[in-house]
Amino acid sequence: MARHAESRTPRRSALLKAGLTLTAAGAVLGAGAAAAQAAVPQLPLDGLSRTDPAAAGSSLVGAVGHGVGPLTRLQLDPLANTGVDPLDNGLGTQVADFKPVGTNLVTDHVTKGGALADLPVAGPLSQGLLPG
Repeated sequence: MARHAESRTPRRSALLKAGLTLTAAGAVLGAGAAAAQAAVPQLPLDGLSRTDPAAAGSSLVGAVGHGVGPLTRLQLDPLANTGVDPLDNGLGTQVADFKPVGTNLVTDHVTKGGALADLPVAGPLSQGLLPG
């Protein structure tokens, strides 16, 4: 027999009404709690005027330094020193008796697991510009 054709029993109706009543009560209580939480007390503004801007600025710079400084020591190429690194390819040539020239001179810093601080030009520049 299909569910819509099933006869309704008084017990089932009572359970359904009780469940709906509890759901409605929970919604009313939840709305009241949200309204009570939204009422934020006002802070006195005279406490803000005594803030030292120099101390606030130095703490902000220190926090940025501690947050950004470790980024200069992260490995740039996540696949470095693996057999599947697509950046670990180079092209080289040698003309006559001259010293061989290749692209590995430029890419080895990255493909060997180097960080931003290890790069020849960008490393010292990042150490000077980024705190930490």
